[in-house]
Amino acid sequence: MTPFGDKVRALRETRGVTLKQMAADLHISSAYLSALEHGKRGQPSAQLVRQICGYFGIIWDEAEELERLAALSHPRITVDTAGLSPKATELANRLAACIHDLDEGALDGLLAVLDTVPPGLTAPRRRRGGRRR
Repeated sequence: MTPFGDKVRALRETRGVTLKQMAADLHISSAYLSALEHGKRGQPSAQLVRQICGYFGIIWDEAEELERLAALSHPRITVDTAGLSPKATELANRLAACIHDLDEGALDGLLAVLDTVPPGLTAPRRRRGGRRR
């Protein structure tokens, strides 16, 4: 599951909306919405994120948070360490190799370390396929 999918599911459940009803109301397939929630599909489009915000009446900070979660929810991310130090490449490879074995505490610890990096430095330079974010 992705951070975006987890949040959408929580929004649906707290408001008593079924997946099928939400999908019908947004004019998307329930299979697609389910795949988004479970991390089987890539990031949602900005338009869909706006639709979901409108659907749930989400504005301001909460809408920005949902947009942030959508941006962080690509289930198959590529880390390009070309031109970086050997340590950066080692870190990326070791994380890829062991991420499935990390428990919630370890993940929280790593995220806390990343939260100390100044905001302008954490944005990925490119997405897969070379498209800019």
